[in-house]
Amino acid sequence: MRVGSRQIAYSEFGEGVPLVMLHGGGPGASGMSNYSRNVDVLARDFRVIVPDMPGYGASSKGLSREDTFGDLADGIRGLLDGLGIDRAHFCGNSLGGACALRMALDTPGRVDRMVLMGPGGIDTTRSLPTPGLRALLGYYKGSGPTREKLRAFLTRYLVRDGSEITDEIVDDRFRASIDPDVVANPPLRGPAGLRAAIRMDFTRDRRLKDCRHATLVLWGRDDLVNRPSGAHSLARRMRNADVHTFANTGHWVQWERADEFNAITAAFLTAGAH
Repeated sequence: MRVGSRQIAYSEFGEGVPLVMLHGGGPGASGMSNYSRNVDVLARDFRVIVPDMPGYGASSKGLSREDTFGDLADGIRGLLDGLGIDRAHFCGNSLGGACALRMALDTPGRVDRMVLMGPGGIDTTRSLPTPGLRALLGYYKGSGPTREKLRAFLTRYLVRDGSEITDEIVDDRFRASIDPDVVANPPLRGPAGLRAAIRMDFTRDRRLKDCRHATLVLWGRDDLVNRPSGAHSLARRMRNADVHTFANTGHWVQWERADEFNAITAAFLTAGAH
């Protein structure tokens, strides 16, 4: 779909209340690769919309370096406009979680309930970047993108049990990560990406304490990309945030604990329906 000067690709499943599922920002990420274990189940109850966010997958490349979260939110809001959707539930992992939260702060009327899995932009000013975030931001630096660097990121930092990452997953994401348009302008990269994350730290945003959206914060206790302490940081600041942490789980909660994720997400999103 054309959104301003961009093309945003998306997949759609099911019927009912719209649920927009936003993927993370790791190398080669895309909507369906993030949510392959979730869409069929959630589409039983919702109209599930899974975009490739701007900068990723089959969508137009290039993101604002100054306000990455805001640029993503603008793109997804434009997609909703094009689909004729005024208000939707949002489910966001990592960078997608940051996009959903930014939408709730900027245009609260467009967002119903939120499920945020290890969202980015939480407490990024308090300490040095995590090993996983360093690996993500450094993927295009030095020797540039390689299959070995991508496998290391996926197996060491994205999930707790790297043996579940298949060669097919690595190959698909590696092909996406070396798209010439992405290599020329990676959406998240190096010190500039870290500086942007620090500038956009949500815990410095005074609007967060006034955010009244019912929110479910999900975090793997072994997340090496975004620190699990962020879950409780959000709970302290958001009036209506519930927190569920998953033992023996890394950054990819919706993939590593798919059955539980699908059940708790469906229950939470339907709880507000009357």
